Amino acid sequence: MQVGYARVSSTGQSLDIQNEALTAAGCEKVFAEKMSGRSASDRIELINAIDFVRDGDTLIVTRLDRLARSVGDLHQIIEKLAAKNVGFRCLNQSGVDTDSSTGKLMLSILGAVAQFENDIRRERQMEGIAKAKAAGKYRGRPASIDPARVKELRESGLGPAAIAREMGIGRASVYRALAA
Repeated sequence: MQVGYARVSSTGQSLDIQNEALTAAGCEKVFAEKMSGRSASDRIELINAIDFVRDGDTLIVTRLDRLARSVGDLHQIIEKLAAKNVGFRCLNQSGVDTDSSTGKLMLSILGAVAQFENDIRRERQMEGIAKAKAAGKYRGRPASIDPARVKELRESGLGPAAIAREMGIGRASVYRALAA
């Protein structure tokens, strides 16, 4: 049996193109989800797909980055599939499969490239944030706690737990406000 797995990162994206490609490739069942690809452990439909496949089945994705964004996750997923005697194939990156040693090599190389791209994107994002902070354009979330009000309540005799209840905040936030 051929089983498909489709993933997009955000709720604003559509799974339609991947679902259509997987169905056209002969997948009898497709697991799909809208979830970040940073970690495989949080993706319920991926876990369900791996649990669903049986000896002799093939798990198919449209692109390798839909399955994993890190080499570690990729190898872990492939090992789980291999332990169940399940094959793997990637539609848009021909030659990426677990049927041959060349396919396994391509799988490792493309997995490393996907992780590299993810790391580069994260570095660019952090550089952009640092530049925005230096220019005074990135200040983070506005303060939701008034430290003066916390100190005022403390001076009136209330303890940290009572202040937290009164203001609808966590006790740790009360301690941080008092320390500031």
